[in-house]
Parts: sequence; structure tokens; C-alpha cells
Amino acid sequence: MPDVLADGLRVLFCGINPGLMSAATGHHFARPGNRFWPVLHRSGFTPHRLEPAEERELLSYGLGITNVVARASARADELSPEEYVEGGRVLAAKVELYAPRWLAVVGVTAYRAAFGDRKAQVGPQDRTFGDTRVWVLPNPSGLNAHWTAAGMAEEFARLREAAD
Repeated sequence: MPDVLADGLRVLFCGINPGLMSAATGHHFARPGNRFWPVLHRSGFTPHRLEPAEERELLSYGLGITNVVARASARADELSPEEYVEGGRVLAAKVELYAPRWLAVVGVTAYRAAFGDRKAQVGPQDRTFGDTRVWVLPNPSGLNAHWTAAGMAEEFARLREAAD
């Protein structure tokens, strides 16, 4: 699935890996129960709710999307520790090349696995990649029952305010 990337973005959102629906459609966060697109709008990043097929429109708002791991799976827990570590290396190289202001990893477990930071929590991180700062956001998957859409939107909005 192609990344939505450009130089100097305000925020590069990074999913864990493509789900099967995303792999089938070729669009990020394509599963109907995924809350990424509604939360992105509700938090003020976009003026209206985008559909997955409109993902390239993100570039006009200074936003982009990539994934930690490129391999599609039904669930993120099907990924191996080695895939996360290698994905972290690839992601770090992308971030250094494209230099977004913020890297926003959606999923604290994925961030911990990719970068070996077992104590990371949702929110801004101490780690940087060059001048790029890092923020960990809650995973918007419908499987993540720990976070409501409203709670996620508040956390996304905190990042938006920091990125503006």
C-alpha cells in the first residue's frame, strides 16, 4: 500500500500495519469500524471527514500516512517482534528523509515494539529523529475498547495544537 508522503509535513501519522481491508482497497484505515478518519476530523485536523479513498487530500493539510510494518494482517498481534524492529528502522529512515515536524504513531504497543521503549505512554515522547518530534496516539482500531472516540479526538487535538 503506498505511503501518503511529502517533504516537511506538519504530521506524519503512522499506523501499525495494513489490515486486510486496507490491503484489498489500497487505502489506509479502510475498515469501516476503524475510527481514524472520524477522529482526525473531530480533532480539527481536517475540515470535513475524509473517506479512505480521499487519503491523498491529507497532503493539502500538511499531513501524511505510513505504517510501521508493511505486511497486511487481520490483527496486529500476528506481527513478529522482528517485523516491528525492522519496521522501526525503515520508519526512522523515512522520517529522516522526509523530515515531518511530528511523527504520530497510532498505537503505543507498536511504538514500544518498534523502538524498544517499553515504558512509552500515549502523548509526546522524548525521542526525536533529527528535528522530528514524536507523539504516540491511541490505536483507532475498533478492537481498541480502552479508548472512546471522544477520548481519542482529545488526544489527537493535543497533537494538532502542538503541531500548529
